[in-house]
Amino acid sequence: MPVTINSIREAHNRIKDFIHQTPVLTSHSLNRIVGMDLYFKCENFQKTGSFKIRGASNAVLNLSEEQIAKGVITHSSGNHGAALAQAALWRNIPSYVVAPHNSPDVKKQALETYKADVTFSDVTLESRVNETNKLINETGAVFIHPYDNDTVISGAGTCCLELMESVQNPDVIMAPIGGGGLMSGTSIAAKALSPDIKIIGCEPELADDACISFKSGVLQGPKPVRTIADGLRTALSERTFGYIKQNVDHIETVSEEEIIAATKLVWHHLKIVIELSSSVPFAAAIKLKKQLAGKRVGIIFSGGNADLKYVTSLF
Repeated sequence: MPVTINSIREAHNRIKDFIHQTPVLTSHSLNRIVGMDLYFKCENFQKTGSFKIRGASNAVLNLSEEQIAKGVITHSSGNHGAALAQAALWRNIPSYVVAPHNSPDVKKQALETYKADVTFSDVTLESRVNETNKLINETGAVFIHPYDNDTVISGAGTCCLELMESVQNPDVIMAPIGGGGLMSGTSIAAKALSPDIKIIGCEPELADDACISFKSGVLQGPKPVRTIADGLRTALSERTFGYIKQNVDHIETVSEEEIIAATKLVWHHLKIVIELSSSVPFAAAIKLKKQLAGKRVGIIFSGGNADLKYVTSLF
């Protein structure tokens, strides 16, 4: 069944006792800098450090004991893998994660913390998929895709559901786009609750497959792995592209320098740690400040699993 506001509400009821209802923060100083009212949904404070626990837990909790008797498996650069591993611990089943060998150390350590059985692959999506298929054949584990899965997308949409319940009448919602799971769930929830709201997807210039797909109407493949926003290096699927075409109004791209500058502003003014992928929608808001002047803008910080040594070296 396609993702709807009803499936997102059902997901929230299913997972609410397992996750945090994360805070929405504001900053008068940032509002003055950008000339709009900003509302930051802080999934950097979420369990496992990112919004990914919402989709992963919804998928795992939705499966029967018989279905998951041999465990669950995924391929992930880090956040979804950690989330799936934690959800598996809640159900006392094994978890298997295939991760690219160049994943940030903080995300590799998280996989160990949540007791995932980790296999490292080459950096290409093809390599990840091949390694995952081998393990599925060996273990019999159930595959939970990081974003090309409607149950995962419904779980991701619960983040925007909470944001919309916390902020009265936002004009715009902005969220990052990698594989498109968060953006799909966000746009479906927001448009169902407020049909006139504007949804802006946000992407690094060095990983702009979604922007090109959106403008051309033709789904693009993944770009070479170059952006510092490591959580956004994946490409849309047919499923997420379909939801984004239907519900998203605009996709804005930002440079690596704009991502770093936005991260510094958040760390300085909000006094919180977010990962570089989380900075992308705020960087886009800064870039669009003339168009968004005076608006009430909700921004989803997707996670906080930052490699502090690496990120601070960029400042």
